[in-house]
Amino acid sequence: MYDFHHLPHEKQQTRSRRTLWITLILTLFFTIVEIIGGLLSNSLALLSDSAHMISDVIALGLSMTAIYLATRPANARFTYGYLRFEIIASFLNGLALAIIAIGIFIEGIRRAINPEEIDLSLMLFIASIGLVVNIVLTIILSRSMKDEENLNIQSALWHFIGDLLSSIGVIVSAIIIYFTGFIIFDPIISIVIGGIIFSGGARIIRESYLILMESVPHKFDLDDVRTNIAAVEGVEDVHELHLWAISSDHYSLSAHVFIDNNIQPFCIILAINDTLKSNYGITHSTIQMENVDIHPHGEYGRDFKSTHTSS
Repeated sequence: MYDFHHLPHEKQQTRSRRTLWITLILTLFFTIVEIIGGLLSNSLALLSDSAHMISDVIALGLSMTAIYLATRPANARFTYGYLRFEIIASFLNGLALAIIAIGIFIEGIRRAINPEEIDLSLMLFIASIGLVVNIVLTIILSRSMKDEENLNIQSALWHFIGDLLSSIGVIVSAIIIYFTGFIIFDPIISIVIGGIIFSGGARIIRESYLILMESVPHKFDLDDVRTNIAAVEGVEDVHELHLWAISSDHYSLSAHVFIDNNIQPFCIILAINDTLKSNYGITHSTIQMENVDIHPHGEYGRDFKSTHTSS
């Protein structure tokens, strides 16, 4: 072992790994079927959905890579291990979705201006298979999410919810065209599918971006955390407070505190750590004890001394 860490910086995600393997195999199989069906039927809606499925295959491949890297322990260079690759993979997945959606928009507009003939029976048959496959995959991923929190599983789930809606859209499009003869519904549905894909990609990009920027996770209220640390006996001030996520369920906190010199500092640290664990589930924290007379804090320190002295 390179170094002792109070919190392991690796994940053993057996359920997530098994789920992703099953999902990847089924997705790859149906992607091939849908591409062939889209080309033979000349349906842009089907081809749009197959493009989304290709992005799913890439996304699942990145997710699998992230899960296997996450099992590697921390070392002298990667002191947090390889957990952050989960977020990088999610960001790339979201970016791929957004780019694919833009391509679908462009082709959809072109097809709306110049409609092309479609093989409706083949289009409907392939879309129906897709509906069944996507229902199965959505159920598998939903169950996995209940056992292990993972942003990649979450992003994959959103992929397949989008796929499920896409399959429904393609089926609706085929039925409308069959009864009305309005071929323009094919590119219209494909643009709607593109919108679903883009919104899902934007959501994943935003979530992964916030983690990469080390923003405070949504589940925490930093002012509330500060108040609870300050309420610990012996803590007189809390500053330089940072709270961020390394990966989707791996949080870290650091803070500086002015303390009452009459109380044993180790007892204060233990009390702060217990507060963080019991109130927020945060088990990885770094607390720095400071003395306002020794550590320079400029005007902030002078204001604290003035207030503390007067009280």
